[in-house]
Amino acid sequence: MKLSESVKSISYLKANAANLIDDINKNQKTFVITQNGEAKVIVQDIKVYEKMQETMAMLKLLAMTNNKNKKATDIKTTFSELRKELNSLH
Repeated sequence: MKLSESVKSISYLKANAANLIDDINKNQKTFVITQNGEAKVIVQDIKVYEKMQETMAMLKLLAMTNNKNKKATDIKTTFSELRKELNSLH
């Protein structure tokens, strides 16, 4: 998505909230909402948000794993360990 198409004013959000939410959900979009010309908040599809949070959690676990284990491991072992750590968090 082009940035120019993803920036909307708070006035636009107020006037078109239902349509904007439908667009966000159907197309898994993310919008930057501005107030007085400044970016203030992000509005995004919940599935996109959840996927981003899961990705961040995996990256954090990978970083922690790399800090604990100075030895390199193969990718299958690394992701297997990460999945176990993620499952233990839930």
